[in-house]
Order: sequence, then structure tokens, then C-alpha cells
Amino acid sequence: MSTLKTGKVKTTTIADELDTESTAVTNVINGSAKAWVNYDQYTGATITIRASFNVSSMVDVAAGKATINFSTPFEDANYCCASMTGHASVDGAARMLEYDQDDSKTASAINVRTVYDWFNIYDCAEVYFLAFR
Repeated sequence: MSTLKTGKVKTTTIADELDTESTAVTNVINGSAKAWVNYDQYTGATITIRASFNVSSMVDVAAGKATINFSTPFEDANYCCASMTGHASVDGAARMLEYDQDDSKTASAINVRTVYDWFNIYDCAEVYFLAFR
């Protein structure tokens, strides 16, 4: 197998080795998460980041509230987010991660909070966040 080293490759389509499947490069660039993080805010005194991509750090703002800082900022604050939470300290309650609209969303950071019953804020042990642009 050969290794090709280059600074930049320009192409319009990416194909698999057998050329049986392909996609436009813009699908890969625009369809990939530009940032994601898997973290625990419930166990211990601080936020524990289990794994992440393009997240430089997180700040534990208050119970259930956190700031996610991006390593490489987005072009602007018009990115799209998706999230999910796992088991909470409150049994049987609806759980979700939401954008904290009381604070600003910027190209370099977003404030989020975990809630149950749609309005009670709490720390959660399993939180997953993704951002796309």
C-alpha cells in the first residue's frame, strides 16, 4: 500500500475502493458534526468529558447548566444542535438537554441545561450534544 502526503486535495466526489458507492464532497463537509461531546455533570463535583470532538472545554455554570466551548468556532451562531440525555437522578421524568435561551449562543460557545418535566433543571450523568453547520 502506498501513502500519499499532500497539503490539500481538491475533488468533487468521494468513492469507496470498489467505486460502488460515492457521494459529493459537500455532503461529507456539510453533513458531518462539526462538534460533539459526551459528558457527565451528575457524578462528582465537576463536569467530566468522556469523549469529544472540537470541544476545547466545558464550564459547570450551576446545577444542570453548562457552557460548551468550541476549539474551532463556527462561522456564526446559526448552527444546528441535537442532543440526548440518559438516565437521570429523577426516575420517571422526561429528560432533555436544551439551549439555555437566558444566555447568549455564539460562534465559539453555547450554554445548555438539562431539565426534567420540561422545566426543572438538574445535573445529569449521561449527556450527548452535537452541533452541525
